Amino acid sequence: KCRKEKVSVTNALTAAAALASTDFIDGGEALPGKERNYKVLQSLDMRRFGEQLDSCETVACMAGSMDLMIGPLPDRSGSSVRGKSSGKIGVAQFWDLARDGKRQTAAFVESGGPAQATRVFDAFMSISDGNNLVHLTAESAASQGRAYSAGVSNVGVFERQRAVRREGEPERESLMSKHGKYEIQDIYFATPHSRSGCLYQVSGQTINGEMKLTFHPAKPIVSEETNAAFADSFIELLEVAAGVREASTENVGESNGILSSIPPNALSLAALAFSIGGTAIHSGAWADFFRSVSEMKANVANPADATAALNFWIFFAVGHPILQPILWISDVLHGTPGPKIADLVPYLFLAGNAVAIGAIAFSKEIRNAVNIAALGAFFAYVGAGLDGQAGLGDFNLALDDQYKGQVVKGCPAYDDVRQPSMNNFDLEKYQGKWYEHKFHDWTQFKEVYDTTLDIKLTPDGKGWIDDFGVKGPAPNAAPLSWDKSPVANGAHYFLFGRVDEKDPPGVLRESGFGVEFPNYIVDVQKDEATGEYKEAIQFQCLERGGVRVFEGINFMSRSPVMTEQEMTAMHARAEKAGMYPYGASPEQMHTVARRDASAPELDNSWQRMWKSIGVDKLLELLTESIEDGGR
Repeated sequence: KCRKEKVSVTNALTAAAALASTDFIDGGEALPGKERNYKVLQSLDMRRFGEQLDSCETVACMAGSMDLMIGPLPDRSGSSVRGKSSGKIGVAQFWDLARDGKRQTAAFVESGGPAQATRVFDAFMSISDGNNLVHLTAESAASQGRAYSAGVSNVGVFERQRAVRREGEPERESLMSKHGKYEIQDIYFATPHSRSGCLYQVSGQTINGEMKLTFHPAKPIVSEETNAAFADSFIELLEVAAGVREASTENVGESNGILSSIPPNALSLAALAFSIGGTAIHSGAWADFFRSVSEMKANVANPADATAALNFWIFFAVGHPILQPILWISDVLHGTPGPKIADLVPYLFLAGNAVAIGAIAFSKEIRNAVNIAALGAFFAYVGAGLDGQAGLGDFNLALDDQYKGQVVKGCPAYDDVRQPSMNNFDLEKYQGKWYEHKFHDWTQFKEVYDTTLDIKLTPDGKGWIDDFGVKGPAPNAAPLSWDKSPVANGAHYFLFGRVDEKDPPGVLRESGFGVEFPNYIVDVQKDEATGEYKEAIQFQCLERGGVRVFEGINFMSRSPVMTEQEMTAMHARAEKAGMYPYGASPEQMHTVARRDASAPELDNSWQRMWKSIGVDKLLELLTESIEDGGR
């Protein structure tokens, strides 16, 4: 086939090396429409071109190669020739590349290149300390000593090689593969490229009519698995080009299908544009946030106080957007039709996940676009929280936020919000279980329901524990999956604080996540018959350096059910206390969803699975350990 195409075997080998390299560039992550140039190191016999012609009777160190510049070639061109992906490179182009290699080689020889190369190489090694330069090149973090995409060293036919002239013999004889009863059946060799040279190197020669190839890339830059795949691609290219193997009709790879019509980096650029746009629409809120942070840092005496407050903000600002895709995936899981594995996971959901994960894993373009879009969505969601557009009740992240167009600075004093109902307040009577009905609080999540607070004083009366009970997600937050959650039947976490004797009755000190702030009991309502507290309004506020970082408002009752009239009256008392500017108005509060108190515990295949693996016991153990640690 090479004779028919009027090229040498080496020309075909260099074409195959360049094309195979296109299948593995950037770790095999092809970019649709991307074209690159490839430098291939082609070994040549240059001993005959030395200043003093070498009679080949000694071992010599002389220049033995030339550079072939091949391309530009589209990514996955080798796959295209082999028929494994669509593309404009076919068998005809393979032989065009081989002829181009022949043309470059002829031009190199005719221009006197070999003679000049041997002189330069001799000077390089003997005068210019070439070994040190090779060492420095190998130490380069950018190239790791790889100056060439690929290299080919083809000795030719073994039996046509001339042996060293033996003493007493007038001529050098040809090598023989048979010597008496002994025969050389296989012979392999490899040229060294460990310090510098080629990324993918192929060395070979022909003996007994068979070409023996050695694939020896730079390890560990190229793994054994990748080298094996490169070798398979290289051999298949030669077989297809020679006509002894049909090109595959199966179109696979990234250059096939819809991606082939998309310009390079188009998905990533689209995701970037979305991300920039999503962040830009909240740019004013972000600017206000950073101004407030700068003000806080400038006004605090101890920088650690500002850092702790900011970390507190970051922890919950990050938690909310992370929860959203989890709930979405959960609803997709439980809304997917078809048969299920153990009545738990639909086969179709697993198949869809395999496709999605495969696309992300094998396509750098898709993976980059997904990562950029996810990061952009995150900043857009947090920006919406700063702008008050992501739920004023549970995700109003602004520092010193506004009310009716006016910025409300800092936290009020207790006396500014305390109501007359707090006269003669008895903290002992305040203990026990409370049902939360509304909140304005970004440390809570609108996706939970049936929230309760069980407040207990420590035996010495100097501390208190708040057993915060939640279930989730709420039916309206995840309508298809709410009853499958591991915490659908409840979970607990604890808040801890202290009772400072210097504070007036009704003020508790709450601590957590590295900060402490006051928890004001603003208003209580008593049961006329028993005198027990039946309703309460709590207000937490964290301020550092004159900047309000967090405010939390809780409307609570001893009953799991409150009428609209009772809730309206509670809002009226909060307004009278001056709490509307801090988030107590109806539009700024989130209503906690509640399931009928008489409803049985949820029981389905998922709940049974959670119990079988001990999730319920783990939650109990975690609850006990946290409670014990708080004490």
